[in-house]
Amino acid sequence: MSDDALKQFRVQIDRIDDELLRLFNQRAALAQQIGHAKQGGAVLRPEREAQVLRRLNEANQGPLPNGSISQLFTEVMSHCRALEAPLSIAYLGPAGSFTEAAALKRFGHASVCVPCASIDEVFRKVESNEVRYGVVPVENSTEGAVGRTLDLMLQSPLKLCGEVPLQVHQCLMSNSTLAEVRRVYSHPQSLGQCQGWLNANLPHAERIAVSSNSEAARLASQQADSAAVAGKQASERFDVPLLVENIEDDPRNTTRFLVIGDQQVSPSGCDKTSLVISAANRPGAVHDLLTPLAHHGVSMTKLESRPARSGLWEYVFFVDIEGHQQDTKVAAALAELGQVASFVKVLGSYPVAV
Repeated sequence: MSDDALKQFRVQIDRIDDELLRLFNQRAALAQQIGHAKQGGAVLRPEREAQVLRRLNEANQGPLPNGSISQLFTEVMSHCRALEAPLSIAYLGPAGSFTEAAALKRFGHASVCVPCASIDEVFRKVESNEVRYGVVPVENSTEGAVGRTLDLMLQSPLKLCGEVPLQVHQCLMSNSTLAEVRRVYSHPQSLGQCQGWLNANLPHAERIAVSSNSEAARLASQQADSAAVAGKQASERFDVPLLVENIEDDPRNTTRFLVIGDQQVSPSGCDKTSLVISAANRPGAVHDLLTPLAHHGVSMTKLESRPARSGLWEYVFFVDIEGHQQDTKVAAALAELGQVASFVKVLGSYPVAV
């Protein structure tokens, strides 16, 4: 391609960039007007943001993929929202964790992200209004549910305001060579996600579970003969060289995170409702719990049992269903469920992740 042709393309790109700049500021000005009209109302409207992203993805004709469109406009909405009031988000830290990546994916980089040492601390900060929302891991496609998150959801008055799926790629990082590694630090979930690779490549290394992958990277950065299993962002954050990338046993490895807050989310048109239920200790009781959903045509997408901690061999069931609790058939199913279950708690309705 000739220099003249390249120059013409660059002139066109400059013109488009100028137009984008004008439109971004025009959008920001409208967002400011909406913020003034709310007069102290909720800064974040999860249902509205989900509708925006769905509409744009449906209208997208490429060549940018829908994932890129969602990422771009999440950042646009984040920076427009920050003109009204920056959102504070607690997450399981320290900085560089997968939970931080999930928080940024959902809320954008104009939010104020606050690292916490434990899932319990994330809940406490949101409950005490130190921050507006929290992001916590709830399940992994390989290792299953995060029990502590489920237990706190059962106890806490907070509501679920959203979900964030994040494809997780685990890396081995160390200041030593692979042959020198004698111990491997990581979160228990990550160790489980990589146990096949670790068995094959570091069979004699001690595996030490810690509170987060970022903490694992920090320890590996300070100790000889040590390595960490964590995300690439932790390697960059703690300046620990990557030895091997993508060591997860399942290349489709995905972790689902939940957004918690003190907010009832309105219907978006494509929603999910999470609840926790328990049944009386009698034959057929669990079947009776599921009958109202089938009776009203409500699809269940998840059923997870968990010890109730109220007595020996007593369990509660965490359930995800399609639809919003304000939808007619979901509301009818929940009302009928309340008559047959010994305990029902709706954790929240929120948009399905775009």
